[in-house]
Amino acid sequence: MAKILVTGCAGYIGSIATDLFLKNGYQVVGVDDFQTGYKGPVELLKNKYGDKFSFYEFDLKNDPSPIFEKEKGIEVVIHYAASCLVDESMKDPGKYFFNNVSASANLLRTMDKFGVKKIIFSSTCAVYGEAEYFPIDEKHPLKPSTPYGASKKMAEEVIQWYAKLKGFSYMILRYFNVCGASEEGTIGDSKKPSTLLVQNAVRGALGIEKFYLTCPEVDTPDKTPIRDYIDVVDLNEAHLKAMEYLLKNGTSEIINLGTGTGNSVLEVVKQVEKFTGKTIPVDKANTRQGDDAKKIAAIKKAETVLGWKPRKTIEDSIKSLLVWYKAHPQGWEK
Repeated sequence: MAKILVTGCAGYIGSIATDLFLKNGYQVVGVDDFQTGYKGPVELLKNKYGDKFSFYEFDLKNDPSPIFEKEKGIEVVIHYAASCLVDESMKDPGKYFFNNVSASANLLRTMDKFGVKKIIFSSTCAVYGEAEYFPIDEKHPLKPSTPYGASKKMAEEVIQWYAKLKGFSYMILRYFNVCGASEEGTIGDSKKPSTLLVQNAVRGALGIEKFYLTCPEVDTPDKTPIRDYIDVVDLNEAHLKAMEYLLKNGTSEIINLGTGTGNSVLEVVKQVEKFTGKTIPVDKANTRQGDDAKKIAAIKKAETVLGWKPRKTIEDSIKSLLVWYKAHPQGWEK
């Protein structure tokens, strides 16, 4: 099986992805600087998979050549590592352009140096900005309304230039809203505070932390934003298919990952209440900047190109989160 490099392997999505790739027989070289990642999942994966998984604590803003020199035979890079908080990007845009654009360009330059020319990139529906039509397909205009979305758009453009000038092939995967934990509930989200709605609602239902409504009032039936919530396992299964596609010399593609359906913030809170049998008191807190009214993905291209469809419901995500947070109420320890 192929050897792959996974950046951001100690983060929420990247650690669940690394577990999935290892489970499917791939050899994984993991990289993370623990800026927002955790040592807990890295130790779990080392113990579970032994020498199939090698890990480097490393900041990608530095030259990663030593990793590529030591780890011969890397065929694909899966680039999860990024700063990804919309509200924070509005307050500290420089951090986002530095971490998301400069580090990505640095990684691509090193990949080219060592002849590794296949990359799967974690992008975001934030590149689209305010939706002009629904569902949002991959041809929708790119008008990001936050530094986070703008930084991801820039990183996409850098990748596309490397494809044009250096013969790279890529899969740019634009995520909608991610939720859930690993299927066994053994690996999950540890962001403190989390900005992910389903996670926060489950934490509220379990009494771990008070739930606050931080979204702005928008033009939807219940005045809360509508989003497309995709389970993290479904999301990473799409990455697995994307990697298999690139290894078979598939053409470069940009693909949305969502469910094709949407729920408002208050609808999600009610679903968590129904599933857990708990009432979640909803109090308002400081309004988060950068939220627009509605984002729902068109996902036909994912099915056509990758043969991928989401399998899990929000109820499945809630179930895995309950297992995760009951065992790790505060997530991984730093």
